[in-house]
Amino acid sequence: MGLIVKCMRKDIENRADIELLINSFYDKVRADDSIGYIFNDVAKVDWPRHMPIMYNFWEGVIFYTGNYSGNPMAMHKDLNKLERLTPEHFKRWLQLFVSTVDELFEGDKAELAKQRAMSIAVSIQVKLASG
Repeated sequence: MGLIVKCMRKDIENRADIELLINSFYDKVRADDSIGYIFNDVAKVDWPRHMPIMYNFWEGVIFYTGNYSGNPMAMHKDLNKLERLTPEHFKRWLQLFVSTVDELFEGDKAELAKQRAMSIAVSIQVKLASG
C-alpha cells in the first residue's frame, strides 16, 4: 500500500507572506476576463504605486498593524461612477482572492484573510447600493 503525503501549506506569518499573497492575487486579477478590465482599463491602476498600499492594507487587516491610511470606500464609489460594480464583479474578486489564499496558505490567519475579504466585499457592495 502506497504512502499518501499531504503537502502542508504554512499560515500567513509576516509581511513577506502578505506580499506573496497580494502579488499572486493581483496577477490573477489583471489577467481575469471578467474583472481585469476594471483594474486595467477603467481604474487604470498604477500598479507600482498601488501594490505597497495593498500590502499595508492587508497587513493591517490580518495583523492589526495600523500602517494603512486611506479611504477604500471613496475610491470604490468613484470607480462605481465610471463602471457599475456588480455583484458578479465582487463574486469574481472574492473567488480569486479565496483561491489564491488556498493555493498558498492554510491556517488561522489564512482563514481570517478569507473571512475579512468576504466582509469587505459585502460591506462595499452594501455601501455602494445605498449611495
